Amino acid sequence: MSEDYSINTGQKKTFAILDYVLLSLTLGVSAGIGLFYAIKDKNNVNSKNYLLGGKDMYVFPVAMSMLVTFLSALTLLGTPAEMYNFTTMYWWSCLAFVFAMVIASVVFIPFFYNLNVTSVFQYLELRFSKPVRVLASLIYIVQTSVYMSFVLYAPSLALNAVTGLDLWGSVVAVGIIVTLYTALGGMKAVLWTDTFQAFVMLAGLLAVLIQGSIVMGGFKNAWDIAGNRSRIYFNDFSFDPTTRHSFWSLVVGGSFLWISLYGVNQAQVQRTLSCPSVFKAKLILFVNLPGLILIVSLCCMIGIVMYAFYADCHPIKFNNLISKSDQLLPLYVMDILGHIPGIPGVFVSCIFSGSLSTISSSMNALGAIIPCDLIKPYCCPNLSDRSMTILSKVIVVIFGVVAIGLAVLVSQLGSVMQACFSVYSILNGPLFGLFVLGMFFPWANAWGALVGALTSLTFMCWIGFGAFANKVSTAKPSPVFTHGCNWSVTTTTTSTLGTTTTPFTGSTEMSTVEASSDPFIPMYKLSYLYYTPMAMAVLVIVGMFFSFITGLRRPESIDPRLVCPLFDRLFPCLPEMILRPLRCGVNYKGMRGNLNDTSTTKQGQVTLLSKVPEERETDI
Repeated sequence: MSEDYSINTGQKKTFAILDYVLLSLTLGVSAGIGLFYAIKDKNNVNSKNYLLGGKDMYVFPVAMSMLVTFLSALTLLGTPAEMYNFTTMYWWSCLAFVFAMVIASVVFIPFFYNLNVTSVFQYLELRFSKPVRVLASLIYIVQTSVYMSFVLYAPSLALNAVTGLDLWGSVVAVGIIVTLYTALGGMKAVLWTDTFQAFVMLAGLLAVLIQGSIVMGGFKNAWDIAGNRSRIYFNDFSFDPTTRHSFWSLVVGGSFLWISLYGVNQAQVQRTLSCPSVFKAKLILFVNLPGLILIVSLCCMIGIVMYAFYADCHPIKFNNLISKSDQLLPLYVMDILGHIPGIPGVFVSCIFSGSLSTISSSMNALGAIIPCDLIKPYCCPNLSDRSMTILSKVIVVIFGVVAIGLAVLVSQLGSVMQACFSVYSILNGPLFGLFVLGMFFPWANAWGALVGALTSLTFMCWIGFGAFANKVSTAKPSPVFTHGCNWSVTTTTTSTLGTTTTPFTGSTEMSTVEASSDPFIPMYKLSYLYYTPMAMAVLVIVGMFFSFITGLRRPESIDPRLVCPLFDRLFPCLPEMILRPLRCGVNYKGMRGNLNDTSTTKQGQVTLLSKVPEERETDI
């Protein structure tokens, strides 16, 4: 290999002028799309057009937007680092994507589409009560606001440490641009900018993988090097729930996580609702699936090539190159592509596209739920449609400022990626559990939903805080080596470390756990991938218990549109004599033709219920 790499020179390469130009062009195009739709639709100011794209969007841009909404910059930076630090077990998550897309498209998306709602939390009021809807909305607002701040700050931090890109300049610039085009252009701007950003992300990842493979003498050679160092490993089939990444945690726990993201998350459901029919709403998930697997697989392959490149000279904390795993990929890109003007700029554009797409989708979702769930129902019931659209735009601007402000707070934390995923999963599980309780358990009432949600949220916060306070780590990093380092610029410290062959195992973290006397340590070690199903299970169990002691709902009295005919959706070919008892007494008479959602036009939708369902007065 060339002698001009950072692991040989001890020096990091920085951006050239052309790199800054290409990055500016990426941000400029995104802002331009927002301005285009703001001008184009200036005489069509209504909430349906602004929040749902007029419910007449094409399948492809919606699928691309869904693809990049949760494949943020954290994914693009974190997945290669996962391959580098651990093993290839994470690659099993692609199987979870398949299960999640099938369940979401067959069960959840048709359910919400046919309810004809703007906010998914409207369903919780129709099924349970206003307090349940408000609680869920508030949890989502907190979850989304925190997530946006992480997505805004983390990539800027990683890139600043390696490329010299100004940290707070990039945070503020990205925050202002994404707020501008989301507020002005609404859903249409978000969908088309996400589509543009998806291609930028793909181009950046391909450039890194291709050049990295060339440097290593082919991907097969990199694979062999990683295999010889125990990085290629797919055989952890442990049933232990504390195993961070086993086949079961990735496929089972991961399936629940991704079903919740694609099935009930406002940002994703809102995109499917922008399609003109149930058929197209379901189709976008299957168009999205190959792209999801491709992007994650490219990130995994990059991680393997990156490990092979640094196999004998681990760059973290040596010669002050980088200090965190989050910075591995930017360092690697500058090493292998830094000599080609403009290409590092394409990669950084790829990373910031991941941030832009996630933040814009989240802002668009907040612009929908806050007016629909919190302001119009309780403060301004006579709010006109035009006023509601303007209010949505104002809310987008407010949360753009909030995201930038929270990024300052996030900067005081330690490992931003780990903290982000933990916080998001803790809040995500109770939300998912509320929808599962309402859609599949017709006996549940509002008291059960409210108490179950609060219990589940408290339980998950306890586990998360306990894991953080006790510095619990379920991760067991694979060995890394520095015996191959050959610094041309060294210090006394680095020259000593340069001959080290002792594997890095993270023993400090583990010793902290072992020294703790907390009897709940085994519970704190629960894999983060089980947070969502665990929170859902707690909510359903507690919710059903409190529904029982406060008076179960009578299934036959519930509007059938509020309970999902699960087995009709999953097994439509079963005979009626088997399906009838599986409907749990819900009266679907007159809806039999719509149980499997075979309609493909807007006429297949139902009108949003204008009256509260029977028995609602007995709930809170």
